[in-house]
Amino acid sequence: MLSFEEKLAIMQSFPELQRKDVSLGRVNFHYDASLTDKKNVGYHFHPNGNGYVYAVGLDGVETDGKGFANVRDYDEPQLRELVARSIRLLGGSASSGKSDSGTAGTLDAEAESEKWRNEDGDELSLQFEDDMWYLFAGLNLEMAFETREEAEEYLADEGFVIAGN
Repeated sequence: MLSFEEKLAIMQSFPELQRKDVSLGRVNFHYDASLTDKKNVGYHFHPNGNGYVYAVGLDGVETDGKGFANVRDYDEPQLRELVARSIRLLGGSASSGKSDSGTAGTLDAEAESEKWRNEDGDELSLQFEDDMWYLFAGLNLEMAFETREEAEEYLADEGFVIAGN
């Protein structure tokens, strides 16, 4: 488990984030350039080891009712990757999160827009924005979903698969 100071150093290595000291020794990290109302990427980092990163809808990440993942037991690469994904989720392009020691963070290759195709060659784009999953055919909105799972189920039912690059 990373120490409080190590977690703070990782969070502060992302130039997009602003540190905000809050009550009881806790620290938040805001992403003021967020395209959504959600600004907290890092929430209530505390000297006791707790800390949370906004991750609603990110594959493979368990979140609480507010959309935050507890990063208490994350190691450095895991925390860097999650923070980078969270920044992209909120509409930005995450930096590598280089720390003062020069170590680059691990970035997730997930794109802001994911392409899906059917066997006829029709293409749809799936995007996460404003806490919703939107499905576009070109510039036209086809559908909106509350969860990624709902969107994927719909796409599978309609014969679409994730398109390769």
